[in-house]
Amino acid sequence: MHVDWSEWLNLAFRWLHLIAGIAWIGSSFYFVWLDNHLKQPASGEASGEVWSVHGGGFYHNQKYQVAPAQMPAELHWFKWEAYFTWLSGFSLLVLIYYVGADTFLLDPSRAPLSPAAGIAIGLGALLLGWLVYDLLCRSPLGANNALLGLFWFVILFWAGLVLNGLFNPRAAYIHIGAMIGTVMVANVFFIIIPNQRKVVADLVAGRTPDPKLGAQAKQRSLHNNYMTLPVLFIMISQHYPMTFGAGRPWLVLALLGLTGVAIRHVFNLRGRGKPYGATIVLAVALAAASVTYVTLEKGAVATGPAQNVTYAQVAPILATHCASCHNVSPPPRGVALDSYAHVRAAAPRIKAVAVDTQTMPLGNPTHMTPAERQRLGAWIAAGTPR
Repeated sequence: MHVDWSEWLNLAFRWLHLIAGIAWIGSSFYFVWLDNHLKQPASGEASGEVWSVHGGGFYHNQKYQVAPAQMPAELHWFKWEAYFTWLSGFSLLVLIYYVGADTFLLDPSRAPLSPAAGIAIGLGALLLGWLVYDLLCRSPLGANNALLGLFWFVILFWAGLVLNGLFNPRAAYIHIGAMIGTVMVANVFFIIIPNQRKVVADLVAGRTPDPKLGAQAKQRSLHNNYMTLPVLFIMISQHYPMTFGAGRPWLVLALLGLTGVAIRHVFNLRGRGKPYGATIVLAVALAAASVTYVTLEKGAVATGPAQNVTYAQVAPILATHCASCHNVSPPPRGVALDSYAHVRAAAPRIKAVAVDTQTMPLGNPTHMTPAERQRLGAWIAAGTPR
């Protein structure tokens, strides 16, 4: 009995990634919500408090800006959600894009890289992203979150351009997401948790904790909060080829990534009771710009003359570039291309992935040419004549 272990591992890591990510992002959103709703307590040494109701009970949360006077008997830490999110995501990166580098990572038409070179570049991008971000935070820019965020966006934008010129667009997208996710978990592992441990150690030793430790951890936590929605977009973008399959996928990534930042800012402004109407308009405008660009680009795709193109002319194209994967049982995603009837039924999907976004064949190992894609698009535009 044959067991497809790679697919089962893919499912297991993806499920774990989803579960851990929900736990991590959920706790992040919750604590930001708490911070935004804290009120001055009527008494006591806490810097803020909030009452809430959930699940039939009342909750009373208090925050100490630096630390309480005494160490509590029991203290809950929030770290494993972040660690397991990154570990499962990195496992997926290795399993899909590095083990399958020839198919899912590399694109010979963009750069003549070997699998080893592509993997080294991918891993280097994750490490370099963290080092550059951390240096920015420790530089004078670190005193201004808005300015630091602008510089970090420019760096990610440049990284998207570079990786798009080296990898296939889908892999470039996922590596930008992995860069951001690595920065987020490194913030937890290298800054937030160690600083909290130092504060706890000071309390146990009877020393007054350094308030800078909490301020630094709070800043990194705030950065993580704004990076969550762009990362989530990149995670789901893999299922929507019109994003990474655009002619300028880095532009779509930038616009929708900024949309996520703007949406997150809306939530934060609303939680602090500040006006957020202008930010909603900005988020809608960014999203509309993304949709408009992709739609106009898709409409401008040259499909060649629509007349006199028959199935007999496109059948060899499908046989050369598509049959090896799709004429098996069961075919991928249920798309069989072994007869005119099957091809005609799948024509809209073929146009989407082979003509409009040009994401198929994955990695283009058969070197499907623009002229062949145009002929295929012309046949579909003509109504798939026999």
